[in-house]
Amino acid sequence: MSVIIKRLSEDSAERKPLDNKLLTSKKPTWCAGCGDFGVLGAYRKVLQNLGYPHEDIVTLAGIGCSSRFPFFVNTHGGQLMHGRALPFASGLTLSRPDLKVFVFGGDGDGFSIGGNHLDHCARKNFNLTYIIMDNNVYGMTKNQTSPTTPLGNKSKTDPSGAIDQPINPMKRLIACGATFVARATSTNMKSMEEIFERAARHNGFAVVEVLSECVQFNEGSFDDVKGLKGDLFPGVPADHDLTDSAAAFRLADSALPGYFGVFYQVEMPTKIQNENRLIESAKSRYGEKPALAHLQKSFAALR
Repeated sequence: MSVIIKRLSEDSAERKPLDNKLLTSKKPTWCAGCGDFGVLGAYRKVLQNLGYPHEDIVTLAGIGCSSRFPFFVNTHGGQLMHGRALPFASGLTLSRPDLKVFVFGGDGDGFSIGGNHLDHCARKNFNLTYIIMDNNVYGMTKNQTSPTTPLGNKSKTDPSGAIDQPINPMKRLIACGATFVARATSTNMKSMEEIFERAARHNGFAVVEVLSECVQFNEGSFDDVKGLKGDLFPGVPADHDLTDSAAAFRLADSALPGYFGVFYQVEMPTKIQNENRLIESAKSRYGEKPALAHLQKSFAALR
């Protein structure tokens, strides 16, 4: 699925500021009360705040309830095979570094079948934003244990209660090398919008875990954080050092619902920056010649 959006010059009279109407596509088909509605609303709002050219925005996703995002927002986009959205997005950022790439998925798509892709995308620091809607259950396939299902939770695959240790998403993301790691909740729109905007502005691989309740198969899973506002909302402490991975691990170890906000953020060369350095190094060795000549000389050296 893709949307074709005409490219306009920056000063074109046809260019209109992004608004909710322009960014709205098909009507969402999530269950009434699903937390993903809030994530979609926050994403549209943040795109308006960022002011990116409409034709530069790309929305990608894998498989799952949350991965229906590309159908509900009017940007370039596509839905990939289960767990495979990140490899596609990675290639897109290398071939078109001018685009603003956003990837959406769930806890199964991100931490199970797509988990290996997540690790390598993070360590290479591709410049994109990944939003993982975590509902602690496989909802689209009607209630199976997911990688984040708490011990004891009952499902069709664990009718007597989950017995496998769940992963800790925040510790996983920090450990695999993401340069921006944050947690949000779909019940606090203001905080979620702020975190999404910070993630989008980050130069590198930015990941946000969003606690997004599944009202059909995991109702009440995030009741501890519902309705918490102001001083009651457990935000990341103001004195937390964003560059300290050990401190971020300690925050991630807090009992649920834990903390919300940015846990970890560092500036490191992105994949495209590292690749460009290699290209420039090769050019300096072979002199100022067309790209094809460089390629032919490289091939000749392999004979």
